[in-house]
Amino acid sequence: MSSQTYDAVLNANNQYATSFGDKGKLAMPPARRFAILTCMDARLDPAKYAGLAEGDAHVIRNAGGRASDDAIRSLVISHKLLGTNEWFVVHHTDCGMLTFTNEVMGNLLEDNLETASFDGKAWTNPKHGGGSVCGHFINWHTIKDLPKSVVEDVKRIRTHPLVPGNIPIYGFIYNCANGRLEEVKEASAIGKPAV
Repeated sequence: MSSQTYDAVLNANNQYATSFGDKGKLAMPPARRFAILTCMDARLDPAKYAGLAEGDAHVIRNAGGRASDDAIRSLVISHKLLGTNEWFVVHHTDCGMLTFTNEVMGNLLEDNLETASFDGKAWTNPKHGGGSVCGHFINWHTIKDLPKSVVEDVKRIRTHPLVPGNIPIYGFIYNCANGRLEEVKEASAIGKPAV
């Protein structure tokens, strides 16, 4: 059983593979030796906003671009085993993580598991029943203040016991309205290498 999306993805992959060329010979370590932690938002294309080609850098993505345990796990592997020596934390304007709280998400999931609707002010479920209380036991890493969240994430990475002090960590906000990376100076100051 397939869908239009399934078929479109496989067709695009077939076209991509026909001109794959020497990309199969790219080395495992990223050539430019840096990593980006950023949001999964479909409007962000790190390859374009950071000028990346395949094999250039590690890109770690999650909802909000947050420094979760798993994101830090990936950054540590990126450095320890694959040699990255600079990291960028990039959040963005108009982020969906600004539109809800842990409590809102827990309540929505407890009520129903289907996709909720957002009217610009509040989230609601179109149906009720069939939910789970398990959503109340997850930290969704929501965002209340965008620059502050970048500072918090850079600080969390900088102070993590598995992160070497000599790695510079930069903090940025990607502006969805104009495509520019805007540095959060306080975050980058916290991320300055100790050595």
